[in-house]
Amino acid sequence: MSTNTFENVKKVILSAHKGSTAKDKVTFYNSWAENYDQDVAVLDYRAPSLAANTISSHFSGEREAAVVLDVACGTGLVAKQMKKHGFGHFVGIDGSEAMLEMARESGLYQDMKHSLLGEEPLPVHWAASFDVIVIVGALSVGQVPVCMVRQLCKSAKPGGYICMTTRSNQDNVEYKAALESELRQMEEEGLWTRVEVTEVKDWERAVSEQEDGYISGAVYLYKKLRA
Repeated sequence: MSTNTFENVKKVILSAHKGSTAKDKVTFYNSWAENYDQDVAVLDYRAPSLAANTISSHFSGEREAAVVLDVACGTGLVAKQMKKHGFGHFVGIDGSEAMLEMARESGLYQDMKHSLLGEEPLPVHWAASFDVIVIVGALSVGQVPVCMVRQLCKSAKPGGYICMTTRSNQDNVEYKAALESELRQMEEEGLWTRVEVTEVKDWERAVSEQEDGYISGAVYLYKKLRA
């Protein structure tokens, strides 16, 4: 049962940072799955809708037929937003079985895979398979390592889109700089081209003791150039 006040949600999220190993994180997300949607609503968590809007404004193909890989899909918040824009074929991957169960109940996913991102590579047979790849909320310090973005690019079809988000709060400054450096490096290597990068001021309500009000964040959209 969700207690659902901002102070309580804050405590829940801050408790997640105490666990340092991947296993600790999974245990936390498994325990949070049932209340996750209500709790992030309290935080005014806008990343799923911001990512879906960004993809929608650039995607010109047949949306119903497009295959979308939802990485770190959680309970399915991103797929719910993309469904509003006409997308209908989703494959979800997440490290938490309980989160995947919630996503499964949404009925939006045609296929789901349990995998710990960063600890295990994406399946080899996924190479050049997806029209759209989206990862929301997981590219941050202590979660999915920056090196994973190369695997995301590899799994997209040539001409496919990869949409990523990260936070710009104090704890994530170094991670964000490393992420942006890797995105630029991959562009220089001719793997993809930058379509849009949007810095968003009111990303979600701040939960750390050092910050008040809202933290900012960023949405990145890239287009794969070659296989």
